[in-house]
Amino acid sequence: MIARLGSASLAAVVVLSGSGVARAAAVQPVPEIMAALGDSISTGFNACGWYVSCPSRSWSSGDHGEVSSHYLRLSQLSGTLHKHNLNFAAPGSTSADLLGQVKKAVAAKADYVTILIGAQDACVRTEQAMTPVSTYRARLDRALHELRAGMPGARVFIASIPDLRRLWRVGKDQALARSFWTLGRICQTMLARPKSAKRADKERRSRVRERVMAYNREAARACAAYGPACRTDGGAVFSFPFTLEHVSRWDYFHPSTAGQRVLAEQTFERGFDWLDPR
Repeated sequence: MIARLGSASLAAVVVLSGSGVARAAAVQPVPEIMAALGDSISTGFNACGWYVSCPSRSWSSGDHGEVSSHYLRLSQLSGTLHKHNLNFAAPGSTSADLLGQVKKAVAAKADYVTILIGAQDACVRTEQAMTPVSTYRARLDRALHELRAGMPGARVFIASIPDLRRLWRVGKDQALARSFWTLGRICQTMLARPKSAKRADKERRSRVRERVMAYNREAARACAAYGPACRTDGGAVFSFPFTLEHVSRWDYFHPSTAGQRVLAEQTFERGFDWLDPR
């Protein structure tokens, strides 16, 4: 049995496409150790309480049933992964921190790694402080090179960064959301002056969105350069039409438990084909 889930290469099976043309699909063995890398999104920050990380709610490595994470889905296929769900993501991390997280994953011998990084590269005080696209790409390349060197058989899944402008759109008419964004100085490049319809603010939001889109394009290219052991969600997370239901009420920025569940769904189904040994 083949289940949709993760990464790496065990064999190839021939399947028929809708047009009747045969194609080869790599089937992956279920990993023995997985690691979540990235920022506060992957730690489940504010998904279960007031300004705390909730790793059990992580879309990647969490073990909370409501989220149905990659870890739980993979664990249903094989007991080898049970309790081998590591989380090296950290709130506030940018692409500059990814290499250090990769080194931890290599030391732990993780053979399946998920990456969601870049929101904090764009969510800074000013546009000038945003990470340049070329720098973002170079950091991803270095991190993936380190992973390949340390764990040649590791499979990698890179999730796209959510659309920050959509967050502004779904929350800008909520007084409580605006208060959190302003008092907490949350993602000021996108969320400053949320009620403003001035041309300068509209253009600023568009430029920040374009920067996130550029990060996502470069992440996809870095993944392609890594080879068949790397997959992306094809922009599914960025494109998902999330609502306030999917956003934490603790800050109107991070995903809620429902949002983490969406992240798991949107990424898992676009990942690798895993071999179900049952």
